[in-house]
Amino acid sequence: MTEIDKYLKEYLDYLEVEKNRSRKTRENYERYLKLFVKISGVKSPFDINDDVVRDFRLDLNRRGIKKITQGYYVIALRNFLKYLIKRKLKVLAPDTIELPKVTRADIEVLSYEELERLLSSPKGSGLRVLRDKAVLETLFSTGLRLSELCNLTRFIDLKRGEISVRGKGDKIRVVFLSKRAIAAIEDYLKARQDALEPLFVSLNKKGRVIDKITPRSVERLVSFYARKAGIPKKVHPHELRHSFATDLLINGADLRSVQALLGHANISTTQIYTHLTNKELKDVHEAFHGKRRKSP
Repeated sequence: MTEIDKYLKEYLDYLEVEKNRSRKTRENYERYLKLFVKISGVKSPFDINDDVVRDFRLDLNRRGIKKITQGYYVIALRNFLKYLIKRKLKVLAPDTIELPKVTRADIEVLSYEELERLLSSPKGSGLRVLRDKAVLETLFSTGLRLSELCNLTRFIDLKRGEISVRGKGDKIRVVFLSKRAIAAIEDYLKARQDALEPLFVSLNKKGRVIDKITPRSVERLVSFYARKAGIPKKVHPHELRHSFATDLLINGADLRSVQALLGHANISTTQIYTHLTNKELKDVHEAFHGKRRKSP
């Protein structure tokens, strides 16, 4: 075992035990960092320098990996270096490694018009339609992960419009329901005739409740209504989470608050969205600035 392998194992153990990260998070970080070690060939933490990092990022880019995914590798490396500094090792400063610039092509975000069409697509009074509308409104209102949505129970406080969610690493956070989401959930629950605990349930072909909803079912319903709304691309539930985050930032929310609402352990993950909002600000400037001035 090389010196870098030793510190890498210690860091992954630290993530799981002291930082209370989930096994899935540990596996992801292990995959990101082991690829860095493999590509860079470093044997010691002290071998990590600007040139090594630059060559690694160039390699990731030439593999055709999406910018947002490249960002996850960079975040993992920066956090590893922060851990080493905490251990009093004089290694490369994490802040010298910039996050990759991402675009709408890297993070799929629905336009405002597409989002409104999607949320308005479920029409009717049947239980399935009412459920689907409640699912879409809840996803956009809360920014929940798919697994978090599927694990919700019907015992939520609709009067306060708040839900306590157990997210990654078993961490509890509070998310909030919009008035539209509350109304959609209320209409849906009034139509329920069962006593099952899950908030969102799966239905059989006859429209009868059979069990809690599955992630695959949510993916199918989002895709179905996206097509119905005339959105010419495949839409995944996670895009509503992206839209939730960018909507907050565009409208003036601070980064720390968005981090808390999304349940991100590190603000570096949330910072990826700021590049999108910068693009939005440019669009606003071009659309509205200096309209009364004559062109040169």
